[in-house]
Amino acid sequence: MARQQPSPWVHTAFLFCLLSLSGTIEIPMDLSQPPTITKQSVKDHIVDPRDNILIECEAKGNPAPSFHWTRNSRFFNIAKDPRVSMRRRSGTLVIDFRSGGRPEEYEGEYQCFARNKFGTALSNRIRLQVSKSPLWPKENLDPVVVQEGAPLTLQCNPPPGLPSPVIFWMSSSMEPITQDKRVSQGHNGDLYFSNVMLQDMQTDYSCNARFHFTHTIQQKNPFNLKVLTNHPYNDSSLRNHPDMYSARGVAERTPSFMYPQGTASSQMVLRGMDLLLECIASGVPTPDIAWYKKGGDLPSDKAKFENFNKALRITNVSEEDSGEYFCLASNKMGSIRHTISVRVKAAPYWLDEPKNLILAPGEDGRLVCRANGNPKPTVQWMVNGEPLQSAPPNPNREVAGDTIIFRDTQISSRAVYQCNTSNEHGYLLANAFVSVLDVPPRMLSPRNQLIRVILYNRTRLDCPFFGSPIPTLRWFKNGQGSNLDGGNYHVYENGSLEIKMIRKEDQGIYTCVATNILGKAENQVRLEVKDPTRIYRMPEDQVAKRGTTVQLECRVKHDPSLKLTVSWLKDDEPLYIGNRMKKEEDSLTIFGVAERDQGSYTCVASTELDQDLAKAYLTVLGRPERPRDLELTDLAERSVRLTWIPGDDNNSPITDYVVQFEEDQFQPGVWHDHSKFPGSVNSAVLQLSPYVNYQFRVIAINEVGSSHPSLPSERYRTSGAPPESNPSDVKGEGTRKNNMEITWTPMNATSAFGPNLRYIVKWRRRETRETWNNVTVWGSRYVVGQTPVYVPYEIRVQAENDFGKGPEPGTVIGYSGEDYPRAAPTDVKIRVLNSTAISLQWNRVYPDTVQGQLREYRAYYWRESSLLKSLWVSQKRQQASFPGDRLRGVVSRLFPYSNYKLEMVVVNGRGDGPRSETKAFTTPEGVPSAPRRFRVRQPNLETINLEWDHPEHPNGILTGYTLKYVAFNGTKVGKQIVENFSPNQTKFTMQRADPVSRYRFSLSARTQVGSGEAVTEESPAPPNQAYTNNQADIATQGWFIGLMCAVALLVLILLIVCFIKRSRGGKYPVREKKDVPLGPEDPKEEDGSFDYSDEDNKPLQGSQTSLDGTIKQQESDDSLVDYGEGGEGQFNEDGSFIGQYTVKKDKEETEGNESSEATSPVNAIYSLA
Repeated sequence: MARQQPSPWVHTAFLFCLLSLSGTIEIPMDLSQPPTITKQSVKDHIVDPRDNILIECEAKGNPAPSFHWTRNSRFFNIAKDPRVSMRRRSGTLVIDFRSGGRPEEYEGEYQCFARNKFGTALSNRIRLQVSKSPLWPKENLDPVVVQEGAPLTLQCNPPPGLPSPVIFWMSSSMEPITQDKRVSQGHNGDLYFSNVMLQDMQTDYSCNARFHFTHTIQQKNPFNLKVLTNHPYNDSSLRNHPDMYSARGVAERTPSFMYPQGTASSQMVLRGMDLLLECIASGVPTPDIAWYKKGGDLPSDKAKFENFNKALRITNVSEEDSGEYFCLASNKMGSIRHTISVRVKAAPYWLDEPKNLILAPGEDGRLVCRANGNPKPTVQWMVNGEPLQSAPPNPNREVAGDTIIFRDTQISSRAVYQCNTSNEHGYLLANAFVSVLDVPPRMLSPRNQLIRVILYNRTRLDCPFFGSPIPTLRWFKNGQGSNLDGGNYHVYENGSLEIKMIRKEDQGIYTCVATNILGKAENQVRLEVKDPTRIYRMPEDQVAKRGTTVQLECRVKHDPSLKLTVSWLKDDEPLYIGNRMKKEEDSLTIFGVAERDQGSYTCVASTELDQDLAKAYLTVLGRPERPRDLELTDLAERSVRLTWIPGDDNNSPITDYVVQFEEDQFQPGVWHDHSKFPGSVNSAVLQLSPYVNYQFRVIAINEVGSSHPSLPSERYRTSGAPPESNPSDVKGEGTRKNNMEITWTPMNATSAFGPNLRYIVKWRRRETRETWNNVTVWGSRYVVGQTPVYVPYEIRVQAENDFGKGPEPGTVIGYSGEDYPRAAPTDVKIRVLNSTAISLQWNRVYPDTVQGQLREYRAYYWRESSLLKSLWVSQKRQQASFPGDRLRGVVSRLFPYSNYKLEMVVVNGRGDGPRSETKAFTTPEGVPSAPRRFRVRQPNLETINLEWDHPEHPNGILTGYTLKYVAFNGTKVGKQIVENFSPNQTKFTMQRADPVSRYRFSLSARTQVGSGEAVTEESPAPPNQAYTNNQADIATQGWFIGLMCAVALLVLILLIVCFIKRSRGGKYPVREKKDVPLGPEDPKEEDGSFDYSDEDNKPLQGSQTSLDGTIKQQESDDSLVDYGEGGEGQFNEDGSFIGQYTVKKDKEETEGNESSEATSPVNAIYSLA
């Protein structure tokens, strides 16, 4: 994590700004002024012959200047050449060849003159040359004959082109020539062989020249090499030999220089150019080159080595780079050196370039032209393009070497002066005019500009102005105070005010005032100070494994009045946000990190005024790259040294190397692990087996995983030998009753030790003196036929190849095939242990009747029937095994109260023998299994009903059922109660002691033996308890609380509506004639109306209030319709009775009142309710 420093261009830009501030003041273009050259072609102008020629020359002045040209120092009459034209309002020449003509005819030295009535300005002398790409001369090249190990130079000699072509070497089939420290191309284009090897004949060598302007490549006829050698075979194994040259019979030689010749040379270079020193040496082995400077060190900031250290390049040469350099060529036979004396010369360069001089009448001034070079340049002054000596005399002008002094200048002194400084290596030409003006001060920039700056930064406020005499400029803040200059302020000649460090109090309005003897002018600049943009939480360096997710933070604080933009760079280039990346306001997330994501990430937080940078480095741990360049050395009969170059560890150190091998005889293409080595080594001695054609590869391992295997090494075959071991896992087993199959694990390629691996198989019967039978087998099995049944044999298997036999093998005992046993166990006795188990005892059979290896005695038994007549049973046969030579055993997991039958057999590897006599036995009564489908029901709060089914396995005669139950309420448990039932009873109804408690029931069946397994159930919770529990559960739920609040709000609205309706009720008109007369005691009859009272809101007789507060009608013959005629009695929308006791025809009047009421706001609310 690092806050990045400002880029170098920021400092460069600021330096350029300071230089421009100290430069001369420009004359506004609306004022009279001499010409000034603004654009021109380069001094050495090379053009493409296929295009029109363009020679640029542009100038400004008032009045606008006119142009003319010279060619080779003579006037160039453009009007006489139809191909030549000059652009409008410009001096640029255009030479058009569309209608024919040869560009070469226009080569020469051109100079442009820009003139108006105040003077003449000159361009540089422009040397026009046409690019050339001549063809290679025809030549027939004989084969180059060279002795192996000798040096060789293949000369290119390209045709001279303009500019010089780029040289490179290829074969005639356009394959690049591989270059290294032995074979390389020199700066002159020749191809140098420090020593020639036989493999250099495998290709030819052609020099190619690429020309820049024509974009063409010309190819020289190829060279063919014929290498004379003492070792005509190009054996690839010798390339890996530690002493390759001596192995090929090449004599070793001390180094000698091929270029440059001799022991010393000299070289001249111009200041500011690149110095290229080159040393190419021959020798066997190939020499190494080293560079030194006599009396000092090489300039590390400018020096770099090229062409495999054969070239030294020093950029931007200066005088201190002159001196003596020497190159040292060395190999094990010795060393030599070559000294190069470097002289640095210099074309003229400016020390003080003349600048335009603006004077008022009567003022003094001077033009200075100072330059340096090696040799020292001469200075020549001209005025309006003519030598100063031939110009009319001017008493106000004095020439003093490199300076012209003007005194008491007048309008007539206006002119353009040229300074030409030159030496043998070049020239410099500068124009500077003298302008005499009488102009009051004027401002050149827009008025009342707004400048926004960042706190604590350095800034400048521009106030470009002009006047003659040159005005004095002063700055003021907020229209008051003294002149701003000094301390935190600095005023430049061109009127700019620099504030070295902006503070909050510097905000305000700044006024610049320019004054000369002719008047004054002023302008204002408003300065606003903004807070800086700062990254306060910067991204941090991270190390991540490939495939993981990484987040880089970047939190920014900035001035809220400025627009913030956050962007990211990777390795200082704009980051492309792909599908695997997510850019958020304050972070960058990379999903599934890959190796290509490694690098530096820079967060750039920028506004219109400033920016802040913070950089972090992401290191991605990946699997290592594959090792490369495998090499076999130290070749021996049983070992070899394998060396490799480690691949990139991808930021996770290599912990191990696995060396694998492949052989092409037994398992071609299959790789096997050979050995494992620590990650710190890259060379190991491998132990090898005889007669294996080895090929090796290496796999690197780190914490992240394994690399891809390296490319295979060259093959190496070891010599053969007799086997040193015999096959393993030798066995002899019969597959039939009259044979024996001998098998073994075949030997692999690394244990064969020679060609034609085979096996000598020997066998004979054990404990007899008969001779060995033997046979030679090429596979991994052999079958011996016609053998007695299950007879032991002695077996031997010995390996053999064309080099001899392996060691004497060990003897293995095998057996011929088995036959089925001939006898069954006798005197089988059964003893019943309990209702589910019996004990067996028998007499063993004679060994010779087994006819094989006795595996086990086995009992087959099955359930014949149950003693319960009505119970169906399965008669599926089951078995119990008794391994080994045993005389007794136990059979368990039988069903009680059942009849069984049993047989016994002897078992060997072949199978079962004959069955013994069938024995019968009966298991006694046992306890029953649990009753099935035990159900507990609670039809009401007073009773509980129990039901069940008979046990699936009664295991005897059922004598009844036992029910145990206990009441419980929470943690309180009552006394246990026991009930006994008859075997036919499967129901029971229990009276509850209270409606709150629950019950836990346990039911089991009984036989005479006892009670069996019990089944347990609990009674369901009473309704009120279930409701309470449910209420407790939901009372804390958010949705329930919200629902209750909504219901409460609805009820409140209903109550308000009812209250409003009641207050509106008042008195209702009733006709005098009523079908339902009121009592004479009723005081409401007198005025023909009645009042609602609280009685009206009470439930009607014969109704009940439900849980939700509504009135439900009971099952009764009473109907509210009886209180009116034809069912015309009405209900309000909330279910309350309106009480309209009128006859049907009175309804119209009531309806009329209702319709009028519906339009009121109260009725609207009521209708919503």
